[in-house]
Amino acid sequence: MTVSQLKPTLGTLHLWGLAVGLVISGEYFGWSYGWGTAGTLGFLVTTLMVAVMYTCFIFSFTELTTAIPNAGGPFAYSLRAFGVRGGMIAGLATLIEFVFAPPAIAMAIGAYLNVQFPSLDPRIAAIGAYIVFMTLNILGVSIAATFELVVTVLAVAELLVFMGVVAPGFSFSNFVLGGWAGSDTFSLPAISGIFAAIPFAIWFFLAIEGAAMAAEEAKDPKRTIPRAYVAGILTLVVLAIGVMIFAGGVGDWRTLSNINDPLPQAMKAVVGNNSNWMHMLVWIGLFGLVASFHGIILGYSRQFFALARAGFLPPSLAKLSRFQTPHRAIIAGGVIGIAAILSDGLINLQGMTLTAAMITMSVFGAIVMYIISMLSLFKLRRSEPNLERSFRAPGYPIVPGIALVLAVVCLVAMVWFNLLICGIFVCLMAVGALFCKVVRSRGPVFAVAG
Repeated sequence: MTVSQLKPTLGTLHLWGLAVGLVISGEYFGWSYGWGTAGTLGFLVTTLMVAVMYTCFIFSFTELTTAIPNAGGPFAYSLRAFGVRGGMIAGLATLIEFVFAPPAIAMAIGAYLNVQFPSLDPRIAAIGAYIVFMTLNILGVSIAATFELVVTVLAVAELLVFMGVVAPGFSFSNFVLGGWAGSDTFSLPAISGIFAAIPFAIWFFLAIEGAAMAAEEAKDPKRTIPRAYVAGILTLVVLAIGVMIFAGGVGDWRTLSNINDPLPQAMKAVVGNNSNWMHMLVWIGLFGLVASFHGIILGYSRQFFALARAGFLPPSLAKLSRFQTPHRAIIAGGVIGIAAILSDGLINLQGMTLTAAMITMSVFGAIVMYIISMLSLFKLRRSEPNLERSFRAPGYPIVPGIALVLAVVCLVAMVWFNLLICGIFVCLMAVGALFCKVVRSRGPVFAVAG
């Protein structure tokens, strides 16, 4: 099999747009499911803990990204640190993260459009979104990244507008009322809710690491990626906490939990149903969802591509189109996502909506990948001390250690509160590992370049 090479075309601003764009839909929906579990105050505690984990993780992960700029991202780092098994675990976990996140986002796109067009079936809109943005990704990474940057800037601006418009209606007493898992006092159920809400706090930041999968397509990755990551995580922490607090203080926050469009509904409480501000939020708010949806399609396609190029998946998935994009990998993830959307209403997982179940499944993949990535960082520091590291994790080993410990805490809590989805995740990992083993038996595994 001929090893394909992606073309470097992306600068710092494009990478910032990708890092933030991959995540920013998490500020528009998904997180409010955490209110239904932990309450506003409990979920604020969860979010602050997760924000610390992500900040430490990104400062540490950037060392790996710049030292080993590879489209496989975590797969490449773990393959180099721990060999075939480590690479397989990281690669499959990342695939699950990036393949199961887009259906949730696509359904939210459908919900936002349904606010404007009540007769529109959200599932039809979601499938249409897949077709449009898979096509855009196939047409070229430069076009895709420029589009991503534009919609990300608009999405960030819209979140700032949202906070400004609802600020006059904000009341701290509304935010704290029943804020500890439905109670006004901190108690054992409140502690339980804090840990049960972890997947929805992670959703605020999920997939920021996906910018690593564009490392081969970055100009001067050893300089551009650190700048993009640091600016990206700071942008997201500010937006996540700001949006959550302002939305929770405009009325009865319980009416916003467990829905896919909390921001339009929060704005309705302040400006009414027919305000131009509300209609603007729905339309421009779509840019936030589109930014993440579009960016994660880019991310999952590069993971499929890297695994196929290394011999873990069928080599056809590493084929490039005439636009120098992995078109077959883009389509493969889309087929899985559309199948998940069509299953909405047919499958009941622990009483969760499809969106909540997809978020939780995606987070399982992410947390496993975070853990093995941090272990890879420690391993490579010992086994390859002379590896060129243009960016070193600050505060090593404390900062990556904090990221690792908090990731393990998150994983344990998620297993405890989501046994069924955890079981499905383990089965997917096992089936994926068996499939990779069969494919590998037919061809060589390529070395990861440093």
